[in-house]
Amino acid sequence: MTGQTFAVLVVAAALGPTRGLASQGLYLALGLLGLPVFGHGAHGVHVILGATGGYLVGFLFAALLVGAASRRGADRSIPRELGVLTLASLVIYLMGAGWLAVVTGMTAAQAFAAGVAPFVAGDAVKLGLASVALPAAWKLAGHSSNVRHDR
Repeated sequence: MTGQTFAVLVVAAALGPTRGLASQGLYLALGLLGLPVFGHGAHGVHVILGATGGYLVGFLFAALLVGAASRRGADRSIPRELGVLTLASLVIYLMGAGWLAVVTGMTAAQAFAAGVAPFVAGDAVKLGLASVALPAAWKLAGHSSNVRHDR
């Protein structure tokens, strides 16, 4: 279990859609430029084009979704935020497993078994932690829970 998806979700909720998306774009750019920021210190274009690239690209879409929902106040209620975070995780899973299937030649079922199923329990824990970490993230981002993001 890594903190990648946790960070994507909390940062996007705290920063809103524009800055949340930009933060994930920067993360991908740094990894593409050679900094060892991807899982297990990986870096480079081959990571994006490889089996895990879909999950990394999925981070962009998940950040946009979570940031937009937070901008509209979804992060002010733990049940609503859990719903948004779950949907964002599904986006990451769908993009990641789809990409995994294409790159490796796996069937959809094989890609799900290898690229989604082993991570569901850990991600459920991260979703719960993310939903309760948001007030601290708001403070670190420099705004109160009453302020809309990305004005």
